[in-house]
Amino acid sequence: MTPPFIEPGWHLPGVTALSTTRVGGVSAAPFASFNLGHHVDDEPGAVTVNRNRLLSALPADTQIQWLQQVHGSNAVRAGEKLYPEADACWSDQPGIACAVLTADCLPVLLASEDGKVVAAAHAGWRGLLAGVLEATVAAMDVDPMRLMAWMGPAIGPDAFEVGPEVRAAFIDSAPVGSAFVPGAQPGKYLANIYQLARYRLAQSGVNRIQGGNRCSYTESDQFFSYRRDGRTGRMASVIVINP
Repeated sequence: MTPPFIEPGWHLPGVTALSTTRVGGVSAAPFASFNLGHHVDDEPGAVTVNRNRLLSALPADTQIQWLQQVHGSNAVRAGEKLYPEADACWSDQPGIACAVLTADCLPVLLASEDGKVVAAAHAGWRGLLAGVLEATVAAMDVDPMRLMAWMGPAIGPDAFEVGPEVRAAFIDSAPVGSAFVPGAQPGKYLANIYQLARYRLAQSGVNRIQGGNRCSYTESDQFFSYRRDGRTGRMASVIVINP
């Protein structure tokens, strides 16, 4: 069985990019069914089967660089270390895929227009504040005007409630107040993580940005959501230069 995937609209020759959904795997509830995270206490054998199904959807001989994600800004070169502590990786080597795991945080895939450099970043609000997107763009060492970015499924602007300290942290460093609107609870705000990421990318010189229209929280039949469910699985967003 081939699980369903979500793909960017850029269709770069020689590059494969996708985000998984929660559909098409073998994991049991509460990880049903296409969980790709080993760290969530799912049955290890089920995760291995799911990861092999993901590999079968990628070009032959692809290897995936998995990360130990810590909500920081470290961006590493894919293929140099097993499970590095980082929240982004980049690659200029065919067959070495960059991947990040998410369940509400924002996955961002990037590629140069010539398909020679690709990257994946895990951009929750902490990572955005820490500068993970800026670090990823810098690590790719490509003219940002020649980069394309795609934002995969994340918690949407109608569901992402944050406290005033989160809003203050963002607007103290950038004019992004419009990304926050008052929430239902007094003193709380609804945050638009897609808008915040667009601003960060644009400030880095990346203006060719797609995606940002799926909500992991509200689309419960399609996506895992940590905020909605607590104990749950993880989706993967992957990009690779085809071998």
